[in-house]
Amino acid sequence: MESISALFEEFSYRPRKSMGQNFLTDNKIVDNIEKAIECPEGDVLLEVGGGYGALTERLVKKGRLLTVVEPDHKLHAMLERRFAKTPGFGLIKADIMKLDIAPLAPPAPGLITVAGNIPYYLTTPLIIRLLTQYQPIVRRVYLMIQKEVADRLVAKPGSKSYGALTVCTNYYCDVKKLVDVPARCFRPAPKVASAFVVLDLKRELPLSGAVEKRLFAISRAIFQSRRKVITNSLKFLGKPTEEVNAALQKTGIDPQIRGEELGLAKLMELAQAFDNGN
Repeated sequence: MESISALFEEFSYRPRKSMGQNFLTDNKIVDNIEKAIECPEGDVLLEVGGGYGALTERLVKKGRLLTVVEPDHKLHAMLERRFAKTPGFGLIKADIMKLDIAPLAPPAPGLITVAGNIPYYLTTPLIIRLLTQYQPIVRRVYLMIQKEVADRLVAKPGSKSYGALTVCTNYYCDVKKLVDVPARCFRPAPKVASAFVVLDLKRELPLSGAVEKRLFAISRAIFQSRRKVITNSLKFLGKPTEEVNAALQKTGIDPQIRGEELGLAKLMELAQAFDNGN
């Protein structure tokens, strides 16, 4: 791997805090991440935020079509200089939150495998965008994120970290935390610890339409008032008290329990109870 210092000097580049740029420089960690990333034959790889190419140079060796999205013009130039002649490599200068990734999908049954070390302010919006807009064409998402957010993704009901993001991600995918990464492994070092996670998207979702929307409405209502008992939390739905009580009775949920103690399966059951009767 080319020296990050040499590359930055060549392109007169300095990481910008305003863009949340923290570059992974620990080769052992990058090697572990590369080994964890699985991309089946027929899939394509999409790297979000190529940076100076630490992960990119390993992904190009996987023998898959690889597209890297990098919005910073100097980092884009570094990647272009290093990889433009590599077979199967593509480079897009764009904001991943505005880019439609659907045209990058391979012919069925192939899917997109996403990987990246992203600015941490993008973590939640990017995850939500990939899960809600691109679930049919994305197989897995591998991301370096704040350890605190990683803990929220894998949190158990009733824990402090358990919340609406936990419910949403676990509805759409199975989540695993793969590698904890100390701040010292980055340049410049962030103020928080990090973790590398994988989101394995479900090919078939358990709910659809109005019931699915109600699940997320229930989740928002519960976690906007997480210390309240569930009967009080569900008032945010705007449903008649009798309908709320009937749904709780049908699902066997104690009206005095706090909603934050309910797991995804029970929340889905509750969403269906509202839909299916009084």
